[in-house]
Amino acid sequence: MGVRTGLVSVTFRQLPVDQVVEEVAKAGLAAIEWGGDVHVPLGNLVNAKRVRNLTEVHGLQVAAYGSYLRAGSVDREEMRSAIATAQALGAPRIRVWAGNVGTADAGVGDRMAVTRGLGELADMAAGAGIEIAMEFHRNTLTDEVDSTITLLLDVGAPNLTTYWQPPVDLDDEKCLQQLESLMPWLSTVHVFSWWPSNARLPLAGRESLWRRVLDRLAAEDREINALLEFVADDSPEQFAKDAADLQSWV
Repeated sequence: MGVRTGLVSVTFRQLPVDQVVEEVAKAGLAAIEWGGDVHVPLGNLVNAKRVRNLTEVHGLQVAAYGSYLRAGSVDREEMRSAIATAQALGAPRIRVWAGNVGTADAGVGDRMAVTRGLGELADMAAGAGIEIAMEFHRNTLTDEVDSTITLLLDVGAPNLTTYWQPPVDLDDEKCLQQLESLMPWLSTVHVFSWWPSNARLPLAGRESLWRRVLDRLAAEDREINALLEFVADDSPEQFAKDAADLQSWV
């Protein structure tokens, strides 16, 4: 199936939906993960449908609904609202966060709550034919590989997957090891170059990593998203350059 390229809309929080869609179409990417913070607020179904239509009119696909639900501290009403919003948006998956405490600091209760929360979300979403995907991120239980795999196995839901992104300051080899470990459950990779520390670089700053990551994704017999997230100086010009590089490496 190969790699589907796209953009995470939070990259351009400052731009209206119409402009985000135009930038992505102009850059030749295929899909957008729409964020629940600004562009597609939770529960506003009229807006979600409008965003879906705009996306499709420009020949693009909706990759996901990027929610800010924190598994383990979400009530059923919020879950239902997220699923309804994703349906209106035409999103095949909802991105969620695995709690709000890192693996090193999590107690047994934290892990149980997140595991149970993910199970509930996955169960409810399955009824709508929607996937739940965990953000791979620090200060959550998906801040490292073993903990992420433990969650996936403990929940055991066929519609629960994970994202991956390179942790800041992790070298290429360790990044590729992480990617390989998560590959059976991987649905999406967030693509950026923050290296070293918190400096945002043009994507080409980590060409050595991204070429190898994309080659590995392309070897899978399913479609995996490679979505640009954050660009140097939040610049549309830099985004166009990064998108061109991403496309050429794919």
